[in-house]
This record gives sequence, structure tokens and C-alpha cells, in this order.
Amino acid sequence: MKYSLSSDTWDKEELQAIQDVIDSGRYTMGPKVAQFEKEFAEKFDVPYAVMVNSGSTANLLMWSCLVNKDQLHGDVIVPAVSWSTTYFPLLQNRFTPNFVDVDIDTLNLDVDKIEEAITEDTVAIFTVNLLGNSCDYSKILKLCQKYKLELIEDNCESLGAISNVTFAEGDSIKVRKCGTVGRMGSFSFFFSHHMQTMEGGMIACWDKDDYDFLRSLRAHGWCRDLPEENNLYKKSGDPFKDSFTFVTPGYSVRPLEMSGAIGSVQLKKCDKFIKERRNNAKYFVEKFSKLQNVKIQKEIGKSSWFGFSVILDGKLKNRRDQILNELNNKGIETRPIISGNFLKYPVTKFLDYKVHGKIKNSKEIDKNGFFIGNNHIDISKELAYFEDTIKNFK
Repeated sequence: MKYSLSSDTWDKEELQAIQDVIDSGRYTMGPKVAQFEKEFAEKFDVPYAVMVNSGSTANLLMWSCLVNKDQLHGDVIVPAVSWSTTYFPLLQNRFTPNFVDVDIDTLNLDVDKIEEAITEDTVAIFTVNLLGNSCDYSKILKLCQKYKLELIEDNCESLGAISNVTFAEGDSIKVRKCGTVGRMGSFSFFFSHHMQTMEGGMIACWDKDDYDFLRSLRAHGWCRDLPEENNLYKKSGDPFKDSFTFVTPGYSVRPLEMSGAIGSVQLKKCDKFIKERRNNAKYFVEKFSKLQNVKIQKEIGKSSWFGFSVILDGKLKNRRDQILNELNNKGIETRPIISGNFLKYPVTKFLDYKVHGKIKNSKEIDKNGFFIGNNHIDISKELAYFEDTIKNFK
């Protein structure tokens, strides 16, 4: 490919981190994972972080925590455009997703439609910060407060994004990072994402009881990883019993020790990675905001620009298949805007869900949208190549 969707962010430091784990003989979750969790929490200004083996299982544990710890049940508002494992963890934990249309400009939940969708059965809003772009949390938080709803974030594509919500800390005002606005938020470290740890994910959370419950859920439901001071289970003090006492309906979604070690290395580099992504975005926005027949994503807060979306309009509308074929022939890699309209997929016949109103924008994105990659290095030449291909398409 002349313009690929993503590239490797590793160098000799990540390889050395792997070798250090091999030399230690400890491959399963251990001190390297714990170190990365601590560093991640400090970096993102939250008290607690729990590493798991993917962003998808991060979503699974968040909703399993809410249904089991809080006995929360009911409808959850979700955007109609997202990844499959935004939705499946809800269904696996007996919540009912209520699909709401997205904003055609931001690609995130249409805030004006959220309040219309809230009923007496609604218990939470599950926001998705799409392609690095923050949701409009200044409005969403007000709705959560007004209707007493939980706010949970799927931030798997938007590590490093900054929301439009501020908070006071001492004498200064700080902005809230995406993934830390709600009660819990998920992150992904898959290959194409802002940080790459082979496989891996993280949950950021504010409440210690949530933190303890998540740690038990992560590893079989046992109490082994709980601290002595916790409100979930009073340990006996006998290691034989406490190592094999099961207190939550858990899973086995622990990360590898290698992934934790790599995470610590990547975390030191992530500011540089995101800065370069934003530099690429400046070039993209400058060029494509002036280009006829395409729409690009409107930024809320400060995006970390996972990728660059394009929605075909004007003379290019309804010609996506032809354009994608041309881009492929030119060596330009493309993807759908996440799932497009998720409700079109055959899997929905297995699902119990609701749909609020029409999902016009989600269908438009599904029909005329796609995205190209962003990266941690300068891709201005690739973007210029893409621009020329679009401008010269006939």
C-alpha cells in the first residue's frame, strides 16, 4: 500500500521490554501490568486503572460490574454507529441497547436526540468517542444529572482526546480527558490504535469499590487480587482459602505481562504520537474542509484523530463503490466508518434491542462514508496523494 491504514510504533525499547519479561520467567499478569496500570492512572488523572486483554473485554467488565455490583437493569442509549463489542457486552449483561442516531458532522451521538430517547426504563448512556473525537459532554452530563443516568464511555478509538468539560483542581481549571468523563471508560491498545501493546485494553474508573469489583471480574471472579481493605469480601488471612475463593461471576481476561511492559514504554511516547497525529490533522482539515463534494468530521474538544473520515456529497454522492475501487487501485487503504449502520447486520436477529426514531444519518454514513488512516509520523505526502486522487476522480 502507498497509503496504509496504520503502521508499527515499536522500536528497540519495546523489544527490550519483551525480553525483560522473558528473562524474568513471569509471563502472566504480574508486576509489569501493575506498574503500567499505576502509570496510566496518573497520566489520565484518575485514581484507578484496570488492564485487561482488549478494549472489548474492558467494555464487558464495565457492564458486568454495573449489573452485578449495582444490580442495574434497563435500557442503555447507544449510538447506531460503533463497533460490535460496544453493543454485545450490554446484551451479555441483560441490558437493552436503545439505538439513537448520530450527528452527521461529529459522527457521535446526536445530543438533541438523546433526551427524546430517554424513558422511565433508561438507566445509562453509553457514549462512543468515534475516530478520536469527543462527544459533546457539556450537554450529555447535564442530561445524566437531570435524569439520574450512569455515564459510561467507550473510548477505545480516542486515547488522548480532550473533552469539552472542565473541572476545578485547586486554583486551576483543567479539562477532562476522554475516557475519564463518566463513571468508567474503556481504552484499547490494539495494533492500529494510538498505543500498541500487541493486544490489550484498560478501564479507567473513579470509585474504589468499582475498581475492586473489576479486578475480581478480570480473573475468574476470585478474591486473590483484592487488597486486604475492601468492601467486596473480607479475606480469611489463609492463603490456601483466599487464593481460591470466588466472589464475583468473573471471566479470564487478564493481559499478558509482556503487554503491560510494552504499555509502560508506549505510554512515555504517546504524547509525541498524538502530537504528530494532530499535526497530520491540521493538514487534512486545511485541505479537505475546502474540497467540494466531501464532508469531514467536526471536532469537539480536542481530537486525537484516530483516522480521517470522509462522507461523499454532491457529485460524488452514491458513488462510493467506484471511489473505493479507485483508491484501492491507487494503493490507498480504506475502512468503513466503524460499523456503518450497525442495525443492518444479520447478527441483529439474535439481539434484543430498541431503536429510537429514524437513523437517517447513520444510514447516510453507512452508504457514503469511509475513513483513511492517520499515524504517529508525518503523512502529509500520503494525504496529498489521497487529495489528488479524490479531486481527479471522474
